[in-house]
Amino acid sequence: MVREILGHFAIRRRFGRLRCRLECIWSPPENKVKEIWVIERKKILTGITTSGTPHLGNMVGAILPAIEASKENGVSSFLFLADYHSLIKSQDPELTHDSSFEVAAAWLACGLKPEEVTFYRQSDVPEILELAWSLSCVTAKGLMNRAHAYKAATSQNSDHGISDLDKGISMGLFNYPVLMAADILAFNAEQVPVGHDQKQHIEMTRDIAARFNHLYGDVFNLPEAIISSKTGILPGTDGRKMSKSYNNTIPIFLGEKALLKAIRKIKTNSLEPGVPKESRDCTVFQLHRAFASKTQSDEMENRYREGIAWGEAKDILFSLVNEKIEPFRQRYEVIKEDKSYLENVLVEGAVKARQEASKVLEKVRSSIGIRRF
Repeated sequence: MVREILGHFAIRRRFGRLRCRLECIWSPPENKVKEIWVIERKKILTGITTSGTPHLGNMVGAILPAIEASKENGVSSFLFLADYHSLIKSQDPELTHDSSFEVAAAWLACGLKPEEVTFYRQSDVPEILELAWSLSCVTAKGLMNRAHAYKAATSQNSDHGISDLDKGISMGLFNYPVLMAADILAFNAEQVPVGHDQKQHIEMTRDIAARFNHLYGDVFNLPEAIISSKTGILPGTDGRKMSKSYNNTIPIFLGEKALLKAIRKIKTNSLEPGVPKESRDCTVFQLHRAFASKTQSDEMENRYREGIAWGEAKDILFSLVNEKIEPFRQRYEVIKEDKSYLENVLVEGAVKARQEASKVLEKVRSSIGIRRF
């Protein structure tokens, strides 16, 4: 049956958890117009920078929540390897290349089904970089001046008595929020799961999108940051945010002995066994809570009040984490032996990603006047 879409209506309705819009369709066999409800899929986007071996912070803060979100009805998930972002932190080509493979393998090992999502390498979607330039032309320098990463870099120079506060700061670091905005807006994503430390970048993306829309019409959605109240910012072995930059990470796929060794290196205070301990700001407890059920977390909190020994607390954390990652570890060992499979998955994902991004970019080009005569 040949059908022609005559128009879209600004009529939307929810059927359960599904969002739908009304379309008017001409059906020649019946020689009449039909009205149908079409499901509108909510777009969620998550990326991980390929600047090192993926760690527990990546897993509980990004990978696992994104995989769970991709299973929801009415959701389209866009998951990517942020390899261009990695150039800000590293000028080591082999590190960038090897990390891209490790991060991609981590997604699949943790249960991602690539056929159900759009899973791609950032560098395989040139539309993102083109969009970044268009966005940079409507972004105020003052907005970039307020970015946390840039301010931290200038503050570090100031603390070291360097008069040129911009010394050693690249334009890549300065413009980082614009590229992140392009990552999101290239697909008009509506929700972006992030840690508390990344919330500012989503707010900046909203500012940039709103400015573009003000100048050129409604082209972009204003994305929403989704922050897990359970994980927040996962601490590393030294108590600071778990980050490759701080060299305080616990890689996801460590063997049992190496994992136990890493957990036992977590810094704690000097309180003796039997002395009640504060759980709220304790690195061991925060890591435990990220993996534990509510019952397990409550039990651990009681043990803290009873004065659990640090060695025992770390052993409990090890058992919990090891049990969680064991099936992921086994799948990772299989996946890493077949690089051609992983490459094919990413290439196929890039085709899907470009189909979506090209639609947005075509609208952007038209709105700013870059179009054929």
